[in-house]
Amino acid sequence: MAVTLHPDTLHRIAFAAIRGMGVELAQRIIDIIPSERDFFAIDERELKAITGSRSKVWSRSYRDQMLVKAERELQFVRSKNIQVSYFTDATFPQRLLNAPDAPILLFTIGNCDLNAKHVISIVGTRRSTHYGASFTQSMVDDLSRMLGGDLVIVSGLAYGSDINAHRAALKCGIPTVGVQACGLNKVYPAEHRDDAVHMVQQGGAVVSEYMSQDEIHRGNFLARNRIIAALSDCTVVVESANKGGSLVTANIAASYNRDVMALPGRVTDEFSKGCNRLIMNNQAAAITCAEDLLKVMRWESKVTHEQAHELELFPQLTAEQQKVVDILRKHGDLHINDLAGLMALPIYRLMQVLVDLDTKGIIAALPGCRYTTKR
Repeated sequence: MAVTLHPDTLHRIAFAAIRGMGVELAQRIIDIIPSERDFFAIDERELKAITGSRSKVWSRSYRDQMLVKAERELQFVRSKNIQVSYFTDATFPQRLLNAPDAPILLFTIGNCDLNAKHVISIVGTRRSTHYGASFTQSMVDDLSRMLGGDLVIVSGLAYGSDINAHRAALKCGIPTVGVQACGLNKVYPAEHRDDAVHMVQQGGAVVSEYMSQDEIHRGNFLARNRIIAALSDCTVVVESANKGGSLVTANIAASYNRDVMALPGRVTDEFSKGCNRLIMNNQAAAITCAEDLLKVMRWESKVTHEQAHELELFPQLTAEQQKVVDILRKHGDLHINDLAGLMALPIYRLMQVLVDLDTKGIIAALPGCRYTTKR
């Protein structure tokens, strides 16, 4: 079905492309000048007098340049059936209106409800570990049961934690939104193109504030993080080193008065140091499961207490499998050699038991040939 565009889409695209244009500035201008179309038609001297500014962005030549660029973009939008959501539209993500530096226009592929009742952003390192990936899948899986169809997962389509979050949502049938740092003429990184296609097909979306003509700059990725934070009710940092884009997203989310949560990890783990610091500095609440998130957000679960208890039960296990689970529950994570000693099993036999348990989603393999239970 072809997307229906607003009659003033051309001028809206051009208006949004003006350097420094945000929700607050756009609203101030529209309060003075009747429409975006009038903004581009008005005399330069009159515009400067009205705005009280002599910035070159109000010049005739600059505004004409934005119109030419917008005309090219409008052709692309129509050819690719892309939705254009403007800050005065009812379909525009209302959470963005509470972020002063958020964009006033978004290009979207997909039909996801960006105003869903529960929107959660999940971010983290591009060098995700099994610990982070396993937690993400488990949390999203439980959230899908607890919140039902009122949930959307947002991330940045990047390597590591981002794509883990998108794939976890896809696996659970939850709509997921990827916020790009480039126009919708491409998927970046290209390796995630199939994921993006599946996201759109399963009720999610790929969004961007950038035109197809815009080049990818390093600063785009940091700018993209503010949209990830602003689209969501809360941000979960799964893994992060002491420095990284996910920590920037967490800080931005806090500045928007959004809740921030972080997954704690061992003090010796490189990609838990950033999360541990957020928690230690009271910049994030510690989160270990979906229940923690619901408590912080004061969201009500659709799963009854009895149903929740049933979800915690493991599938039927053999005697050897149950013994492995019992030992790991008692001792925490163990090296395979130590586990073999406690099990009194040769390594080759223990390996088959571990593979079966891992396949059932009951245990997780950690770096250094160590194993732990997932619940």
